[in-house]
Amino acid sequence: MCFTSRKAHRLPRRPPFPPVARTFFHLQKAVQRRVLESDRMHPAIPQLVELQHVDQTLAVLRADLDRLPKRLKEADAKLSGARAAVTAAKEAHTHALTHRKKLELDVEQWKERAKKYRAQSSSVKTNEAYKALQQEITHAEAEVSEAEDRVLEQMMALEEVERRVKRVEADLREAEQGVAADKKQIEAQYTEQKGKADAAVAERAEIEKKVPEDLRDLYARIAKKHPGSAMAEARGEQCRGCGMRVLPHTLQLLKSETDEEVFRCEGCGRILYSLEPIPHVPKEAADGAAQS
Repeated sequence: MCFTSRKAHRLPRRPPFPPVARTFFHLQKAVQRRVLESDRMHPAIPQLVELQHVDQTLAVLRADLDRLPKRLKEADAKLSGARAAVTAAKEAHTHALTHRKKLELDVEQWKERAKKYRAQSSSVKTNEAYKALQQEITHAEAEVSEAEDRVLEQMMALEEVERRVKRVEADLREAEQGVAADKKQIEAQYTEQKGKADAAVAERAEIEKKVPEDLRDLYARIAKKHPGSAMAEARGEQCRGCGMRVLPHTLQLLKSETDEEVFRCEGCGRILYSLEPIPHVPKEAADGAAQS
């Protein structure tokens, strides 16, 4: 059988606590207003509901604050990638330049050989020696031509590498500007969210002062098990936290104008409260019923 348990905390009757001005979510603001304006529940319930609202707000703000450093790391990683691309492009440029110089040196060496063989050809004594030198000259000139072709090809490749260096350098400058703007925005968001979180912490401390110590401890214990939802509305004969049925008698007590007890859901252990209106019996009808 589903039933609710109740744990009573009897306190001197006092007027409802005034609402805290700052709220963060429109829906919760409406719920808070209804709870805070009600005098048909335990006098600490409005403050506990508002305490829960602040805790929910703090959880959202702290989650945002935790995400912002990750976004900074992602921005730095993006910049590191752009810098690595520039480094790789410059290394490729250096390698291509070195290779071109080597090919140019090969051209000069083969030209020197051809020049030397020509000089020697004027002093040879035999036809065989002359023919041999002519073959060497022809071979050297062919090597010069091939080497010059390789130099030309390497110069074209070097031009492409230089264009790549310029592209990645432009990408790096764009990335630096974008990351700088992102970091500025992230830091501004962090400052804003940190300010809101600090204000919420201060607000929470003020609310806690108005809640009896035993109820503060109870709320804290339940909140460890149910973060952000230690309080649950009883509506439609159900605990809105877990769906467990709430007995009509308990619902009636929750809505009683003289209620000074705290009720907990038997299923989940959350502290229950009600926003449903209390049916009022006209005084004349009540008097007539009493006389009969």
